Amino acid sequence: MFRGMNTVSLDAKGRLAMPARYRERLSNDHGGRLVVTIDLDTRHRCLSLYLPAEWEKIERQIDGMSGLNEHVRRMKHLLIGHANDLELDSNGRVLLPQELRRYAGLEKQVCLVGQCKKLEIWSQENWLTKRDVWLEEVHEQGELPEELTNLAL
Repeated sequence: MFRGMNTVSLDAKGRLAMPARYRERLSNDHGGRLVVTIDLDTRHRCLSLYLPAEWEKIERQIDGMSGLNEHVRRMKHLLIGHANDLELDSNGRVLLPQELRRYAGLEKQVCLVGQCKKLEIWSQENWLTKRDVWLEEVHEQGELPEELTNLAL
């Protein structure tokens, strides 16, 4: 499970150093392999980083859907078409493809945001802006949706 937020720097080649708290588990339990693709919500402009087993579940679900459905075809093109296999190097870094960095507006400072089964990769500026908007929306809306009222926060 991925949780928390880490701010990390991309180097000049577009390599992202995985936080130390994830490195050993990724190397030992998953062979240092990851899969990255775009997030379909264009309001976010971030990337989604998955463990291979989690990504393969998503691929199987999408592949099992009818290719005659226009929405399914679009999702296949966007999610699977942008998916890239990554591997941790000996320094615990992954090289993010230039096209994906461009899509998400990733430059020097990026935020890795844990989302349980995946990590989201945001430009620091986009993350801080979106986080502040979401906090303001929570404050303005007041009441939580019913499915959130039973959480023990």
